[in-house]
Amino acid sequence: MSSIDLIRFVLGKACKSDQQALFMLDQALSAEVEPLVYFAIHLNIEEAVIYQRAANWCGMAFSETVPAKVPANPTIARIDAIAFVKTIRAKLFDRDVLFTSAGFSEILRIREQLILQPDLGGRICLVPPRAIRVGLGDRCAPLLLDQARTRLARQWPYASAHLELGLGTRIVFTIALVLIISLAALTPLYMHPILVPFLAFVILIPALFRMIAALSSFWLDAEPEIAPLDDQDLPHYTILIPLRDEAHMVTQLVSAMNRLDYPREKLDIKFVVESQSRNTLNMVAAELGNPIFELVIVPKQEPFTKPKALNYALPMARGELIVIYDAEDIPEPDQLRQAAARFYQEPGLDCLQAELVVENNSENWLAALFCAEYSGLFGLVLPALSRWNMPLPLGGTSNHFRLKSLREVGGWDAFNVTEDADLGIRLSRLRYRTGTFSSRTLEEAPITYGSWLAQRTRWMKGWMQTFIVHNRHPKKFLRDIGWRNFLIFQAFVGGMIISAPLHSLFTIILVFRLFTGEALGLAPNDLWTFILLTILFVGYGASILVSTLGLKRLGLLRLAHYQILFPIYWILNSAAAFLAVYELFSRPYFWAKTKHGVTRFARGVDAQ
Repeated sequence: MSSIDLIRFVLGKACKSDQQALFMLDQALSAEVEPLVYFAIHLNIEEAVIYQRAANWCGMAFSETVPAKVPANPTIARIDAIAFVKTIRAKLFDRDVLFTSAGFSEILRIREQLILQPDLGGRICLVPPRAIRVGLGDRCAPLLLDQARTRLARQWPYASAHLELGLGTRIVFTIALVLIISLAALTPLYMHPILVPFLAFVILIPALFRMIAALSSFWLDAEPEIAPLDDQDLPHYTILIPLRDEAHMVTQLVSAMNRLDYPREKLDIKFVVESQSRNTLNMVAAELGNPIFELVIVPKQEPFTKPKALNYALPMARGELIVIYDAEDIPEPDQLRQAAARFYQEPGLDCLQAELVVENNSENWLAALFCAEYSGLFGLVLPALSRWNMPLPLGGTSNHFRLKSLREVGGWDAFNVTEDADLGIRLSRLRYRTGTFSSRTLEEAPITYGSWLAQRTRWMKGWMQTFIVHNRHPKKFLRDIGWRNFLIFQAFVGGMIISAPLHSLFTIILVFRLFTGEALGLAPNDLWTFILLTILFVGYGASILVSTLGLKRLGLLRLAHYQILFPIYWILNSAAAFLAVYELFSRPYFWAKTKHGVTRFARGVDAQ
């Protein structure tokens, strides 16, 4: 049989009998994977070697790449189909040449055709699949870049920060924010019947909501186990890892990806690297001998944001499911299996958020409080939002999607610097369902104030962008999301924006009046005094309770004593909020890069 002849030829000494050849072909077909790619992965033979041997067997020319200087202008009818294109027609000297990554069955047919028309052998050049994808990426870079920047604006114009964040809008937002904060800050002094209820809405409602969410999650039974899928039933999975100036993180990332418990032939792992990050590009290129890894180079063009890079790589994704990991991430090895099983069990589920856990939590007080914050949010609050079918602001990493759903909602907003939160709200508006699951991804917390402040300023600015964009057309927003979720959005996202500056203002007013010997504006036996103090105690106490419950759930109560420093942490949050307002005017789309790999603690397997 010609199929057995081809297998034995391309595998050489690695295949010792016809029976072994048939067995390996059956394994590849059962896994629904191109047999030549399956052989390369499972027998640790370079993909280029496999395809060169196949070309020799067939009588075709072979090239390891589609030469960059060969003129070709591929016609792309659907940008999202680019990952599955197998041919590039090009002009080489005076003849038309077809560069193709034909698969096993196509090669068998081509050989039959070449027997009848031998002259075709000089017009067909076999190349590895990765070479076709790289060649297409190079030639379609302008189209991919345009899509990365404008796809969302074309699909959902009302949801794009680029269109909705004009100067006039930012001025109105800032004036309104200053007015609201000023009124809230004056609450202890004047107009108690008006301002105390207002302060209750700003502080008390979000605090009580978080507290109820945390308590409901903490008292629930453990997440029910889901039957795992057999390897042959698992879908193909794309992993996007955006990197910029993070060459020192590549080794750790490669190790984390290699530890994933998922069929290697069904993994499509793409390192998405900005073209100006030369050292990072070189480090990733050194790992491309592994056939499951690919490098996507993002051309240099504003905005220099993570969501733009992700959008650029999105059309090249080949999996049915897709997940995003950051440079410092170490996911649990079975995370993809768990997510795939959940998506299979719940056909109406479109997105899953894994739990983010800070690994270097004992490094200093800043890392400890960062860990406490994450433990309450990702372990307790977000799962409750998911159960109640409320808008769920996603974390920036370990978001798992059905690729079809992600494309339908327009991908990420390239101009929003907290693209995760924005995408979570948009999914809810468009009636896509988001869930959470308890598989953990280990993160690295910032350990210096400068790094923490830059990151938190970007988050605050992004929440402001998200708040403005979705409220620009309030009637449409309300119609899309419903009254309950509309109010939850205002309290949850708006509360984060407003409450942050209030901590500093309350502290300044308190210190000023104490030092000047003036009264605090509160009468000891006055009802308003009691109500106001209750609001403040519940507001601050809710944050501490949620964080403490989150730490207890993770077995990290040894960090609870750091929460006496939460007032300082909140003041630092205030500084980030003020800086965010300044950046909203001066550079609304600037992405402050968080430096990773600075922890002094061992991570992942080394830590264990």
